[in-house]
Amino acid sequence: MKRRDLLAAAAAAPVAGILPQAAAAGETGEAYWDRIAALYDRPPGVIQLEHGNWGAMARPVRQEYVRQVERVNRDTSFYSRRTMSADLRTAHRAVATLLGVETDELVLTRNATEALKALILGYEGLRSGDTVILADHDYDAMQHCMAALAARRGVEVVRIALPHPASHQGLIDVYAAALKANPRTRLVLLTHLGHRSGLVLPVAEITTLARSHGADVIVDAAHSLGQLDFRLPELGADFIGVNLHKWIGAPLGVGAMIVRRGRHGEIARDPASDPVRESGVAALVHTGTVDFAAVLTLPAAIAFQDGIGAARRAARLRALRDRWATSFDGHPAIDMLTPPDPRLYGAITSFRLKEDSSAQAHEKFAARLLDDYGLFTVVRTGLAKGACIRVTPALANRMADCDRLAEALQRLLPRAPG
Repeated sequence: MKRRDLLAAAAAAPVAGILPQAAAAGETGEAYWDRIAALYDRPPGVIQLEHGNWGAMARPVRQEYVRQVERVNRDTSFYSRRTMSADLRTAHRAVATLLGVETDELVLTRNATEALKALILGYEGLRSGDTVILADHDYDAMQHCMAALAARRGVEVVRIALPHPASHQGLIDVYAAALKANPRTRLVLLTHLGHRSGLVLPVAEITTLARSHGADVIVDAAHSLGQLDFRLPELGADFIGVNLHKWIGAPLGVGAMIVRRGRHGEIARDPASDPVRESGVAALVHTGTVDFAAVLTLPAAIAFQDGIGAARRAARLRALRDRWATSFDGHPAIDMLTPPDPRLYGAITSFRLKEDSSAQAHEKFAARLLDDYGLFTVVRTGLAKGACIRVTPALANRMADCDRLAEALQRLLPRAPG
């Protein structure tokens, strides 16, 4: 073999050993999931139920990342200027396969926010007097970008509140009403799975509806990728941003922007992109130097997740959520912010205290969960009806962790009188 081939083979070798060895075909029992959970390190003395910020790397993926960090720092430009491009293309192809898109529809970014910022602010189909629609469900930074279009493009920004309690048809209806009330709508932001409540939107149906009204859709799939079982083309949208360091378990600092083939020209080029060497979707984002080791670890992270399987992973995440959440549907003291319809939730579910919806009341309750029971959750604000506490189990959790939460809530929440 040539030296270049030997280097490539050495780089790829650890990926073959990434697959969970316990992933026997059809195995779904708790013993299997305990073996998967054991591949994650946990913070000492705390039950981590806040995996929404970013996802922990499984130990074999982290070991591959360390290997790549050592290589990048040892070989520096001797590697980057000679053979790294081929390895980066391998990572790029692995992501495209994961997402179900073509390689020329995908550019890697540092996170979903970077991708969505480029899509929203670079969208060129707006004229003064047009309308754009967003919701309280959407991520703060993306709401800010949509709001910025008022000053930059002279458009009207319409912010809607999603219904609670929510239903599949009710969510479609609220967007239908907004589109009917705003006939000059040209752009709609949809968050597939909301970071505040965990509510899943019927994106495909709403995208079809928006298109029938002459509007484009930008989809924030930062939380849905890896948490739900789907492929991006199923959403029907032409512009999508995703994270790979949340539910795919890649190192921090890797996301992607997807623009459907034939629509690259409708997003403004990044002014820093090379007009000669960069074209298509690659010209829409210019990040400069990135954490190459993180990108080079993507095939390992994806191989690990493929060893589990998307459907099995999504079912497990829903099961962890159901373990604690189902017994609190209809509880007199709290509102569960995701409905029991499995189409409308994944791992994340938030709850709101009925007695006091303030952020302060929820911060105090979350502190009780941590101080008295060792359960770490997080308070989210920004929804129209008040603050909430978000619970986000992941593959690192066992059912006993969710049982501990259910026990704590039973003790801390007031019961119905009589």
